[in-house]
Amino acid sequence: MEFIRKHLELSAKLTNEDWDFFSSRLIREEFPKKTLLVKTGQVENHLSFVEKGIIRFYIPKEEKNDTTFSFTFDGNFTSAYESFITKMPSSYQVETLTPAILWRLTHADLQEIYVQTGIGNTIGRLAAERIYLETSKRELSLLDQTAEQRYLSLFTEQPQLIQKIPLKYLASYIGITPQALSRIRKRI
Repeated sequence: MEFIRKHLELSAKLTNEDWDFFSSRLIREEFPKKTLLVKTGQVENHLSFVEKGIIRFYIPKEEKNDTTFSFTFDGNFTSAYESFITKMPSSYQVETLTPAILWRLTHADLQEIYVQTGIGNTIGRLAAERIYLETSKRELSLLDQTAEQRYLSLFTEQPQLIQKIPLKYLASYIGITPQALSRIRKRI
């Protein structure tokens, strides 16, 4: 669990008391590959830290391939965050692509951490800022770059996607068909 403290301390120094309170609320859970953590229409009640695994965020489609819009890897927090903070049903699904180990906080526990610790609000604000920046960057890439440019950006910005994610999910993430991704890969 100490790796979570190290991750948090990249942003802000934690006192032992704050860490003890925070860590006492974490629950370790293991999930097999292809487990739905959040279904469309379900309210997200957890903020999770990924010790091990890959998490995929997608909009399910009945008639064609799902639309994948994000991934989370080892060493990062994950959640259907909009649902988590609003307590409204999620409009997308969250699934483990690989076996995963998550350290989870409930919404109620996080609210208590905000109130009871000196650092809780800072950690929450920094996490929200990180999520906003990632979302904004992704939106701009979809508006401003070609599919080939988005694919090439993955090599420098997120090489773990290229190495660990099935091509059908990569294609969806980039916003193209698997066949179009194959053509791009052949050209490069």
